[in-house]
Amino acid sequence: MHTIDYIIFVVYMAAMLGVGLYFFNKNKTAEDFYVSGRNMSSWHIGLSVVATDVGGGFSIGLGGLGFTMGISGSWMLFTGLLGAWLSAVYLIPKVSHLGHKHKFFTFPQIFDHFYNSKVALLAGIISAIGYIGFTSSQVLAGAKLASATIDGLNIQTALIVMGAIAVIYTAIGGLKAVIYTDTIQWLILIGGLVFIGIPIAYNAVDGYDVIKATLAPEYLSLTNVKWYQILNWSITIIPIWFVGMTLYQRIYASKGEKEAKKAWLIAGVFEWPIMAFMGVILGMLAKVAATNGMFEGITDAASMDSEMGLPILLATILPIGLMGLMLSSYFSAILSTADSCLMAASGNIVTDILAKFSKKELTHKKELRLSQIVTLLIGVFAILLASQMQNVLELMLYSYAFMVSGLFIPVLGALFWKKSHPTAAFWSMLFGGGTTIFLIISENKLPLGIKLPEHLDANIYGITISFILFVTISIYHYNKKEKQNGIQNN
Repeated sequence: MHTIDYIIFVVYMAAMLGVGLYFFNKNKTAEDFYVSGRNMSSWHIGLSVVATDVGGGFSIGLGGLGFTMGISGSWMLFTGLLGAWLSAVYLIPKVSHLGHKHKFFTFPQIFDHFYNSKVALLAGIISAIGYIGFTSSQVLAGAKLASATIDGLNIQTALIVMGAIAVIYTAIGGLKAVIYTDTIQWLILIGGLVFIGIPIAYNAVDGYDVIKATLAPEYLSLTNVKWYQILNWSITIIPIWFVGMTLYQRIYASKGEKEAKKAWLIAGVFEWPIMAFMGVILGMLAKVAATNGMFEGITDAASMDSEMGLPILLATILPIGLMGLMLSSYFSAILSTADSCLMAASGNIVTDILAKFSKKELTHKKELRLSQIVTLLIGVFAILLASQMQNVLELMLYSYAFMVSGLFIPVLGALFWKKSHPTAAFWSMLFGGGTTIFLIISENKLPLGIKLPEHLDANIYGITISFILFVTISIYHYNKKEKQNGIQNN
């Protein structure tokens, strides 16, 4: 990159840290830190939601899907649209009222309300683990982008630099800093893609005729996807809208139910088709460029990391000045997700785990400082975890799958089924999440050499186990209670 590009990029990063510093003195309590004082507007919340959900991981991941399968990769975010709208209709009316009435900070507090503290503690542990992994995936996405576009910067150094910036402004600024920076970051990203990235990349590869001649026909088709791939995406992404800590924090941060619903509708439309098609189109253009020998030192497009295609394309085609702007755009996407996930993990650990073992109630000031310290420590751990991983989308979907398989069925039961029982919630969470992790580690292999179908995501089996246990145990306890009531009445 040219010196001008470095200056633009450094100024942008300094501005993000400046937002964190601005809100540092605005936060007086943990309520300010975690739920922005519960007075945010629908547009701020909506843009923050889409920036978080379609951040760096999905931006880089979507580029990888476009590189390997074409525009059909956009169906991944169609499941995000469905999830957003379903949760707006069914989840928000219940959760918004409870959150404001009981002053909730976190998602597991819903479990404490409907079940008991033991169930809430386990939910907090599962959510924290999932969001730490998700934070790591965003830091890894930023490191991949930085190492591919900045000469002489290796991926480990990039991990430290990217992670440090995201962690510092999040730890000092809280959710309000996150939401405002998310809004800025998303506007920068969408502007960068529409006015810089796509037009210049399209011209650089010499237009549609070259694209059509270079790519296989299925790349330009929306049917180049297997049914089980859509099922895997659906079963992993749609439920996250019902169990995502980052989303519950924003429901609580909204002024009310009406504003939260509007925010979710805004987020859904921006996810698909807008962001979905932009991401995969850029990935396709990267495939064209790689295939036609435009990338220095790369002679075989099939052998390169598909997620590196997009960063390398930007580094190859963008002129002085625009490179700095576009790099800032993609770092915006990455930071907008990393900061939110970091806030989620911090909220889980402070409110849902540490508070359960604390014998004395902290003052507002001490609770705020504890929240900031925990956020900082989690961020450091997430950076270390990212240094051990290679694939952004894989790490993201693993984190999603672990949370969904453990938490989805119990939260549906809590909100929509009167027969739900705390014991059923606890064991379905434990075995649902445990099944998914076991199958991921064992690559869908069971004891005695039994091999499950490779094309079905481990999350499907985890949710199935969770559902069976939850329904069976809940019915058992419900019938037992009914029988006892009958004996007493007689």
